[in-house]
Amino acid sequence: MKVPQGASCTLEGTKVEGTIKINKGPRLEAIGVRVIGNVQGEGARNVIVRKKSRVGGSVQVVQGKRARVANSRINGAFLYDDQSGRLSALKNTVGGNVQAFQNTGGTRIAKNVIDGNLQCKENRPAPTGGDNRVQGNKEDQCKRL
Repeated sequence: MKVPQGASCTLEGTKVEGTIKINKGPRLEAIGVRVIGNVQGEGARNVIVRKKSRVGGSVQVVQGKRARVANSRINGAFLYDDQSGRLSALKNTVGGNVQAFQNTGGTRIAKNVIDGNLQCKENRPAPTGGDNRVQGNKEDQCKRL
C-alpha cells in the first residue's frame, strides 16, 4: 500500500498484506493495524503507528519530519534516521534492534521491550527517555536509556 504524495491517510483496525510506503510529504496515522510487511517512510511529514498495532516486519522512517510509534509490536527492527522533527518510541515490543541516527528534532525512547540492541548516534539533541528493557546492548547516546 502506498500513501500518495501530499496525502493524509488514517487506517484504523486495518489489515495490510504487504508493506505500507509513505513517501515525500504524506501523513499516516495507523491505529490498531495489522501489517504483514513493513512500514517505510521516506520524506514523510508525519508517521504515527499506535494503539496495539502489529507490524510483521520492520518500521523504517527516514529523511522526514515527525514520527511516533507507541503501544505496538514490531517483529523486526525499528529505525529513525535523519528526521528533523519530534520523534518518539514509547511502550513498544520490538523483535530486532531499535536505532536512532542523525535526528535533529528531539527523540524520546521510553518503556520499550527490545530483543536486539538499542543504538543511538549523532542525534542533536541526544535522545531522552529510559526504562527500556534491552536484551542486547545499549550503545552510544542510548547507554543510559
